[in-house]
Amino acid sequence: MRIAQVSPLAERVPPPGYGGIELVVSHITDELVRRGHEVTLFASGDSHTLAKLESVVPRALRLDPTVKEPAVYDMLQLNRIYEMASQFDIIHFHNGYSALPLAELMKTSVVHTLHGNFSADSRKLYQKYGNQGYISITNAQREGGPELNYLDTVYNGIDIDAYPFFPKPQDPPYLAFLGRISPEKGIHHAIAIAKATGWHLKIAGKVDPVDQKFYENEIKPQIDGTQIEYLGETNHQQKVEVIGNAVATLFPITWREPFGLVMIESMCTGTPLIAMNLGSVPEVIAHGKTGIVCNSIEEMIAAIPAAMKLDRQACRDRVVSQFSIAKMVDGYEAAFRLALSKTFHQNGHIKDKLTVIA
Repeated sequence: MRIAQVSPLAERVPPPGYGGIELVVSHITDELVRRGHEVTLFASGDSHTLAKLESVVPRALRLDPTVKEPAVYDMLQLNRIYEMASQFDIIHFHNGYSALPLAELMKTSVVHTLHGNFSADSRKLYQKYGNQGYISITNAQREGGPELNYLDTVYNGIDIDAYPFFPKPQDPPYLAFLGRISPEKGIHHAIAIAKATGWHLKIAGKVDPVDQKFYENEIKPQIDGTQIEYLGETNHQQKVEVIGNAVATLFPITWREPFGLVMIESMCTGTPLIAMNLGSVPEVIAHGKTGIVCNSIEEMIAAIPAAMKLDRQACRDRVVSQFSIAKMVDGYEAAFRLALSKTFHQNGHIKDKLTVIA
């Protein structure tokens, strides 16, 4: 197939540090190339890929202080894709609802992977363009959303070989937290759990501008560098060591997380999770086998001893069987073929799609 992969411009592909969507896009893109497809990646100019790279900006927008209106570059990217649309059999968007109106005008088949949740506002736009092709990343993500033309659910996958297995935690032991320093990721709950139990907590993650005030006012004063240790935004190797050496990774989210890449990264290193029962959590974690799924902070506190007894090899085995790059891309290839074989109603008339490509 001739495939266009479209990534957000905020982070490069793959991201040097935190950036779940861009990491997934990188894995999908490179694996599709390895399977013989002709792939073009639309992303920031500093991205690294096996595909042909098309970019409207020289580097990731988050790292460019001269950019004051990032939405302008999102529009320029969409315009570039529209101009080149006839060169592709299918265009695969990863950047949310911004592409929906323009995608409606394209003659090329379009698929959107949903990486976020639906808000009261976004539901209206998705409902209007519900006939386009959509892929959810967990079944839980669909709950509460509008009626959409779902092609399939395809779980995110990671490069198993990039995550060494840690058969036992580090001594002295500690708990880990990996993710954005934000209220929805529950970093304040992770700190509360550590303080209530006396456990050493290692924190790794970035602080986005929108969360800077939250970090300065509520999180930074609690970081003492001894019991509560903040390591900043880590690279891949540092991230792996933080979660791999931990007794357990805390995942005390406060929102309906649509997937949570941290969960499979932690399990891949052998480290079980203690997580809040929201969104995708019970779908990704095998409760009682690769983590403890809890309904309150009190339950998370009480779950630490049980989590320590879980089989670390079972944690990795779950990722190998369910969340590999190969399994993920198998799912996307099947979804692409389904999209290419379907007939959609768009702009009030029937629009015939390409025939199935074997």
